[in-house]
Amino acid sequence: MSPRHERNDIITICKELLSFGSAVVFDSQNRTGALASNIKPLDRAMTVAGPAFTCVCEPGDNLTLHAALKMAQPGDVLVCDATDATEQGMFGDVMASCGLGRGLAGLVTDGGVRDLQTIIDVGFPVFAANVCMKGTVKEMLGPIDVPVTLGGVLVRPGDLIIGDEDGVVVVAAENIDAVLEACRQRAAKEAQTVAALAGGRTPWDVNDLGGFLRAKGVSVDF
Repeated sequence: MSPRHERNDIITICKELLSFGSAVVFDSQNRTGALASNIKPLDRAMTVAGPAFTCVCEPGDNLTLHAALKMAQPGDVLVCDATDATEQGMFGDVMASCGLGRGLAGLVTDGGVRDLQTIIDVGFPVFAANVCMKGTVKEMLGPIDVPVTLGGVLVRPGDLIIGDEDGVVVVAAENIDAVLEACRQRAAKEAQTVAALAGGRTPWDVNDLGGFLRAKGVSVDF
């Protein structure tokens, strides 16, 4: 968690970042932080936003994820590094009910989950790389609350997780203020652009793409 912000402030900031959308957050931090595009919500309506609580599970084993469910604080997003093991259902509707009851913000994993429809019915946000019916064992306790690499991105405990139907983006804790301000500015600029487009202009005109090409020595005749 950022030392500059109290816990309640972090949750509020996460909600504001989510309101901009994951794509805007990604663009606003120099197009960084996006997890691999196969990590998506089980339902398009699902969103997730909160500080990361991380864990690492061995393929085919979800004991560590159960420990994380017990240890995480309300508002946390469980971030489970399953080492890209997608042919498994390491999280299901019972665990989703637990996450909801504990007040957690959701789960993000590069592994597989199961009980698709009943997780959706429970209403606990789950972002995963696959849905697979194969269950897992509970034998090996792995690292908890440590930096992990998920979907090609480093995620540290306390980094912010923002996810919607476009995917998941990570905001480093030390960059929270800068990214939030960049999102606000980008949203304001996009609102002006939308207003101009509604008046009949095109992105080509608004962004002066012709001038961009001419600066590169490419002539345009429209």
